[in-house]
Amino acid sequence: MKHVRYLWYLLRHKWFVFVAGLRTGAPMWRLIIHDWSKFLPCEWFPYVEYFYGSGKNGREAKGDYDAANTGDAAFDRAWLHHQHVNAHHWQHWVLCQDNGETKFLRMPDNFLREMVADWMGAGRAITGKWEVVDWYWKNQYKIQLHPETRMSVLSVMYAANEPKEQPA
Repeated sequence: MKHVRYLWYLLRHKWFVFVAGLRTGAPMWRLIIHDWSKFLPCEWFPYVEYFYGSGKNGREAKGDYDAANTGDAAFDRAWLHHQHVNAHHWQHWVLCQDNGETKFLRMPDNFLREMVADWMGAGRAITGKWEVVDWYWKNQYKIQLHPETRMSVLSVMYAANEPKEQPA
């Protein structure tokens, strides 16, 4: 049953990202293949166990977990894999250099628009609301972005969040 629950969440998330991506202007192809790697065994099984398993880490997908302190090595590896193969995650654009310094690379526009759609879609799938602006301002200090990328994120996020005119 836990696999069915995760599948249901994942499909809802993908649908809401698709809908949000139409508002952010993300490329259609990116929206179709969004989060494809979550269907791979290396991500699927750790995600199912972490969010829906019966062990000490079992919990519903609520988005309020502490990604830095999961206590679950399998989930941490799955999350790292997901970030590395999905360029719509800001972590994909953080370069840890050999000298110990961290460099923040500028995110290409197509991935940036998909990232904002991902945030919007996750919020809608988890809370039932489109609340990306409030979520962003609460979490902005955790999100490490190139300064130009941050300005673009704000622009895309506010444009996508504006109410659209209803047809007369």
